Amino acid sequence: MAKIRHNNFLDTVDEVFSNAKREGVLHLFSQDEVLSGRTIKIKGRDLFHFGTTGYLGLEQDERLKRAGMDAIWKLGTQFPLSRTYVSHPLYDEMEEKISRMYGNPVVITKNSTLGHIAVIPTAVRDEDAVILDHQVHWSVQNAVQVLKTRGVPVEMIRHNNLEMLEDKIKELRNKVSKIWYMADGVYSMYGDFAPVKELMRLGKKYPQLHFYFDDVHGMSWRGKNGTGYVMGELEGNLPENVLLIGTLSKTFGASGALMSCSNRDLHRKIKTFGGPLTFSAQLEPASVAAASASADIHLSPEIYVLQEELNSKINYFNDLLEKTQLPLIEKNSSPVFYIGTGMPVTGYNFVKRLMGEGFFVNLGIYPAVPVKNTGVRLTISRHNQNQEMEALVEAMCYHYPKSLEDTHTTPGRVRRAFKMPEKELPNIIAIETNLQVQKENSISKIEKEEWDSVLGGHSTFDWEGLKFLEQVFSNENLPQHNWKFHYFLIKDKTGRIILATFFTEGLWKDDMLAPVSVSLQFEERRKMEPYYMSSKVLALGSLFTEGEHLYLDWNHEEREDALKLFFLHTEDLEQHAGAAMLVLRDFEENNPIAEVFLNKGFIPVTMPESCIMDNLSWKTEEEFVNSLSSRSRRHFKNEVASFVKKFEVEIIDTPTLEKIDQYFELYKNVKEQNFGLNTFTFPRDLFTKMASHPNWEFIVLQLREDIDPRPVRKPVGVMFCYKNLGITYSPSFIGMDYSFSREYNIYRQLLFQTIKRARELKFQQVDLGFSASFEKRKLGARVIPKVAYVQAKDNFSMELMGTVQST
Repeated sequence: MAKIRHNNFLDTVDEVFSNAKREGVLHLFSQDEVLSGRTIKIKGRDLFHFGTTGYLGLEQDERLKRAGMDAIWKLGTQFPLSRTYVSHPLYDEMEEKISRMYGNPVVITKNSTLGHIAVIPTAVRDEDAVILDHQVHWSVQNAVQVLKTRGVPVEMIRHNNLEMLEDKIKELRNKVSKIWYMADGVYSMYGDFAPVKELMRLGKKYPQLHFYFDDVHGMSWRGKNGTGYVMGELEGNLPENVLLIGTLSKTFGASGALMSCSNRDLHRKIKTFGGPLTFSAQLEPASVAAASASADIHLSPEIYVLQEELNSKINYFNDLLEKTQLPLIEKNSSPVFYIGTGMPVTGYNFVKRLMGEGFFVNLGIYPAVPVKNTGVRLTISRHNQNQEMEALVEAMCYHYPKSLEDTHTTPGRVRRAFKMPEKELPNIIAIETNLQVQKENSISKIEKEEWDSVLGGHSTFDWEGLKFLEQVFSNENLPQHNWKFHYFLIKDKTGRIILATFFTEGLWKDDMLAPVSVSLQFEERRKMEPYYMSSKVLALGSLFTEGEHLYLDWNHEEREDALKLFFLHTEDLEQHAGAAMLVLRDFEENNPIAEVFLNKGFIPVTMPESCIMDNLSWKTEEEFVNSLSSRSRRHFKNEVASFVKKFEVEIIDTPTLEKIDQYFELYKNVKEQNFGLNTFTFPRDLFTKMASHPNWEFIVLQLREDIDPRPVRKPVGVMFCYKNLGITYSPSFIGMDYSFSREYNIYRQLLFQTIKRARELKFQQVDLGFSASFEKRKLGARVIPKVAYVQAKDNFSMELMGTVQST
């Protein structure tokens, strides 16, 4: 079978960021001639700055500025030489000061991202393993990628979940030497902390456990000598099983990053040969001089005065927020505050409103946070004054409900997205409309003619097809074979349908669209844990159907109101179902509502291409062949026509139980070898019910008796086909005997016989389904790129799959 085209993560991020840029909240430019830290000029307006990561304001300290300028005049703008050969004159003094701060040797790197790339592959040996907190910074996760090529096991746990961490340790401890747990000290989006003291206790329980902390957001404003949150929790003593990454930029006020550890031998190895340390340029003289000046402040009592000033402002801002109904996602003592908005469109609206009031804030958006956990990230620095904080909170209290109203959401819905306690707040959205919403849990409650008038003729989801699916996927023994069906019809006051669709609620494999190598590894685990990495999903359509599951009357003047109602009822349905993921499937690329989906918190995911054969006007096989391109004609002659006479073809409506068993085995052959679209195997009962349904038939291939070497002839291929209203012929899936498939081109023969059968029955088109588009195109099919829109409660499953070695 042909390969499936998988989603490109970078394309997804580009689409999300481009949308935010169009909204005017991302990729902005400062227009200041002189920066003060307190304000920032954007689009011609001076805004109070609540987005800095220079929490202590040292980037504007005159001592650091003078040191940097003096270094440039004396040593130039850079020292263009690798540190492997020679370091410039200021390095030694700066390193010595920072080592004194930590009480241990340090390694200085150009920035923290390069620091991770230098340190992690050197510190982690081939016989070790890594466990990542799933919210650890992207730069750490990126640096770990190289370990997978060396065969180092990489696992992931949910954020700060110590029980899950201990389970992973128990799984790994007899297989590896050291187990490295990697986490942030202070997490950059929500401002929450790693449970350092609890982790140290776990380290004593399991001596193999080592820790790698990225504490760049905890630097300077916490800890002895401003060495950060982690060092503060460790009471200034760095154990041998801890590697610590800090920063010389952000709050430190200069540029660069550092690694500190108490293991002298490991320090030497990292400094001697740590990737970018050997091959990259060193910090510029001005950066080193500024860092040295900042280190002087950190080594003096002044650092505690600065910390206390900032702490006072943090406490004051917390007190202000405590008196509001704003959804602060994590209340703690860090300078990072996150106000949840839920949907990206609400976040865009809120940020623009605050900028209009004179405040600059950051937007927290995918992939830094799950797409439905969009919010406004506020940071407090020593530059901020109490009256500005008061004014910001007042502006937020005024504009937040207006942003919710503008974007058709409620405080309760936002809190639900962040799994926060729902207070006594309005959770009903008023939409002034005369539209009627009909919601049903069975197709039998909807008029047959009404449904088929808008969604008949597609795949297998006409009225009769859905009634069949309801009968099949209910009262089964296994949870993956029991689906709940939900139907929506939205009509105007005259009864005219504006929108129609259906959802199924069921168990999916999280790796359904993952690379084959990932699914193969998961399937090994599923031999012991059948439902490993499986989740309840609410999906447009079903895993049995494909095509345009959403009907929308684009000519109707009330279509936008219909869409609003659709999203509101869908969100309620998702909440009631307790689904981990909501999937809107099978839209063509560049569809007209793509931006609406993005604004509502959906991420586009590339699906396998869909293939449709809608040229069935030919009358003879010769006419069919002549309709193909010259290359496809050669392919047909050599790979299809030359094998036709080797088969006996039967069209069977009501197969015996023995034949159903044979067909089911052929189906399982294909299912068990096709991990490109990794789903659960359908129940055998499906095939029995097909055999008794008038709309299903089976195209069966047998090798001629004089060719088949077996003592008892059996089918070598079967296509399971649904007849939809005389409009669409739908070969829903396939079964093959792989012992003969390559020698006799069984797959291609089944495709041709399916097209031929559809023409005989005078159908208008053949829905050839997903994947194998190269083969289907050669037989004249039209290939349509498809995309799904996914909204997950969190990014854990996606990020976990990213840790699995893909080969």
